[in-house]
Amino acid sequence: MIKIAIRFEDDMVMVFDNRGKRMPRYYGRYEDVKTSILNEAPHSTVFAYAFTDSRGMKKVPREEW
Repeated sequence: MIKIAIRFEDDMVMVFDNRGKRMPRYYGRYEDVKTSILNEAPHSTVFAYAFTDSRGMKKVPREEW
């Protein structure tokens, strides 16, 4: 089950399950994995943007992600 989906500034995506394990099947460029993640992620999934500078991560609504 997808717990968190993180989109990085370079449009790469990483996804983790509810145990904190990586889910490589969802890794890749945003446009390539977005649809499958949004279709398979439960409503409890946390969506976030990650920044390379000191701003860290920002939680965003599913619709904005």
